[in-house]
Amino acid sequence: MLGYIGNIGVKLSLLFPFLLDKFWSLFYKKSMKECGLRVYLRPTCSNFKGLWNISIGNYTSIPKGAVFYCTEAPLTIGDKVIFGPNPTIITGDHRIDVIGKYIIDSHDKLIENDAPVIIEDDVWTGANITILKGVTIGRGSVIAAGAVVNKSCPPYSIIGGVPAKVLKYRFSIEEVLKHERLLYPENKRLTEEELIASRS
Repeated sequence: MLGYIGNIGVKLSLLFPFLLDKFWSLFYKKSMKECGLRVYLRPTCSNFKGLWNISIGNYTSIPKGAVFYCTEAPLTIGDKVIFGPNPTIITGDHRIDVIGKYIIDSHDKLIENDAPVIIEDDVWTGANITILKGVTIGRGSVIAAGAVVNKSCPPYSIIGGVPAKVLKYRFSIEEVLKHERLLYPENKRLTEEELIASRS
């Protein structure tokens, strides 16, 4: 009998965080600038700031440990993006050039202190990555675990390191064109010219 009651207690203790996440997910999604279909969030064990400036596309998965700090600049995440555990994305920073004020006290931001972050469709990030202000992650890219991304990367690139750089590309240009024909309508496909320009 005690074993049975203990099993019920274990099941309830596992169910409660799940239900709490479901409840808070609804609130977070309604508070965002835009939120697509079937977006998976773990708000009870993540940290989101500036929900009103965050847009997320369809079928995107944001795991526990996510830290998304959206300042005056927006964060845009595309469709079918999958994050590994503990991603950090920050669209702004502090001024460090004000004489006579502590960094925490200098609230007079310049325009360049905030810049949008865009993560295009079909991106996969490894665990513990950081993406800083002004970065665009190109469609179909992969970010290696532990990378700190402070510069934009072209579509279908594999990037890693601190600071992150392009390590290689997932596909040749010909393979990307075939891949895009299979997945995207004609008006959304990348052209050969765009791909060549992005890799030069």
